[in-house]
Amino acid sequence: MKMTVRALTLGLLTTLLIASPVFTRAQTAGRSAADTELAERHYRRGNTYNNLERYDEAAKEYELSLAADPDYSESIRNLANIYYFQERYADAIPLLQRYVQLEKDITVSVIASFNTLGQLLRDATRYDEAIEVDLQAIEHDPGNISQIYVMANTYFNAGRTQDAIRVYEKALTVKPDDAFIHRTLGRMYEDVGRDADALQQYRAAAQLDPESQFYRDLITQLETRLGQ
Repeated sequence: MKMTVRALTLGLLTTLLIASPVFTRAQTAGRSAADTELAERHYRRGNTYNNLERYDEAAKEYELSLAADPDYSESIRNLANIYYFQERYADAIPLLQRYVQLEKDITVSVIASFNTLGQLLRDATRYDEAIEVDLQAIEHDPGNISQIYVMANTYFNAGRTQDAIRVYEKALTVKPDDAFIHRTLGRMYEDVGRDADALQQYRAAAQLDPESQFYRDLITQLETRLGQ
């Protein structure tokens, strides 16, 4: 599973490891200029060690940066990434949670953080937290179809069919023209006895892909069973 996490979070690793030495963030509200300056100084030192692959020393500098300013998001982000590389996933999770809470603009780094956080929470079987993060990840990264299937399959295999359904329902709000998602959601609806909803999804899939005999067969079989 650890290799799976690495494969799914390549964007996070690339974005977070190479931190820009240029600091442009405004002073955190409620922090003194001295606190912010100290946080920035340790952040820059951390970046130097990070670029030299001296990760333990980099982590220490980022920790000192956060001691000066707990909301210094660049240090939060980079420290989370180091913990991730060191497989300290339990330590990375709260940092990623804090980072996505602080960042208001949806950037590549934020999107990658949502994806990584959701994956780590699922791996830790913290499903109630994971599903809420995953739904936000889908909204912010609608083109990441493979991630959507990973999310849904994880919940389904864990016996959490309703969460898998929520994933596919959310996916259709951002990818309404994906016939396979309609078909898969239909299967999920059938599994929980929502046959009328399943039929609606199969019909939507067939409309999007009229050449598919498979979708037509699904409709015919379900209509026959429902006596339509």
